[in-house]
Amino acid sequence: MSAAPAAPHSASADTARPPRVDLLLRPPEPRAGWRLLPARVGAMCAVELQKLRHDRTELYTRAVQPALWLLIFGQTFTRLKAIPTGGVPYIDYLAPGIIAQSAMFIAIFYGIQIIWERDAGVLNKLLVTPTPRTALITGKAFAAGVKSVVQAVVVVVIAAVLGVALTWNPLKLLGVAAIVVLGSAFFSCLSMTIAGIVLSRDRLMGIGQAITMPLFFGSNALYPVGIMPGWLQAVSKANPLSYEVDALRGLLLGTPAHLALAFAVLVVAAALGVAAASALLGRLAR
Repeated sequence: MSAAPAAPHSASADTARPPRVDLLLRPPEPRAGWRLLPARVGAMCAVELQKLRHDRTELYTRAVQPALWLLIFGQTFTRLKAIPTGGVPYIDYLAPGIIAQSAMFIAIFYGIQIIWERDAGVLNKLLVTPTPRTALITGKAFAAGVKSVVQAVVVVVIAAVLGVALTWNPLKLLGVAAIVVLGSAFFSCLSMTIAGIVLSRDRLMGIGQAITMPLFFGSNALYPVGIMPGWLQAVSKANPLSYEVDALRGLLLGTPAHLALAFAVLVVAAALGVAAASALLGRLAR
């Protein structure tokens, strides 16, 4: 009589478990800081784009001022020929300066938003997350840059309609976007640094209004540095807006410009701005 076949070995619960199921039973490894920073920057930029998509009122209202600068100031001074621009029509010379001005005006009041977030309790919730403070500030700074790039597109379209001879080279336009983002990142960090010092929306609005015009008129946005008095030339050389305008003119109009120097100055200025705003973020939250 033949022996009964041996019963198969019962598989244990561990071997029957599907492979990699342990990933469902333990939390994922936290991202390192260098991996978290791009994710935070991207998230903040996406939030700003969502705001623009749902409410375009700010975009339309902010387009009025640069349009008036180009329509009235630019065309009037083009007829007067009172400002030497090296053979470039004045309205062409003015257009890159108005792009930089409109971007700065968006970014310089960005500290009001972070004060509102503090008052609403959002900032404290962000600070208790493992997100580095530098990542939060960088994300907000480059979100301001995204809004400024959208505004720059509006100004470029207005300038093109008025007949300004701008370049349409895709690489140069990408360079324009990078310059605008870097400049806006610096000015938004400057605003958030001031917010960390004054701690009040009213004070910040007053200081912002007090420094925007000196920054604008103390740059080469409206006139060449060579016709300025000596003391104003020194101010212009220390003003990051001058380097932004110089780079924009070189990229959009093809005029002589120190592009490498302008990029370097704006990168350093943005990095210092991020460091200063990050250091004061805890004080703002208290």
